[in-house]
Amino acid sequence: MERFIVYLDDAAYAQQQLAPLKSAATPAAHWVLVACAPRLTQRIGKWVSHTARENWRNKWAHKLFEQAVPALRSPGDVVTTVLAKRPLPELTRQLITQHGAARVIDARRPKFGHELPPVTEGQPTAGKPGWEVPGAVACLGAALLLAAD
Repeated sequence: MERFIVYLDDAAYAQQQLAPLKSAATPAAHWVLVACAPRLTQRIGKWVSHTARENWRNKWAHKLFEQAVPALRSPGDVVTTVLAKRPLPELTRQLITQHGAARVIDARRPKFGHELPPVTEGQPTAGKPGWEVPGAVACLGAALLLAAD
């Protein structure tokens, strides 16, 4: 049985990323889906209790799994769902020891101007410069100045 550990935060994006793997996988595969909930902003976080925050994360993960699991489930497949609550490399190590050797897939949607944390210790980072957004704003400003002349 082939095993996959999949980190996701958007079901539609993950389905696009996993479609080639799903078609090439053996008939019986074990999918471990790990939901990476978005962080609450600091302004919201200071007004929300810890239990309310955990309830929101659980509801969010439940909705995500409702959308993602049916696309991966086929006869003979096993799907396990997990909500990420610790650093991702540490969670990956725990899942590999718990479920055995597996392919780790990062199917999280990339966000503009925000680098996603790695899911394994040796995962290369995208290497994008941290000045993407200010550079875009500078280019927009220069275009506006040229248009004003």
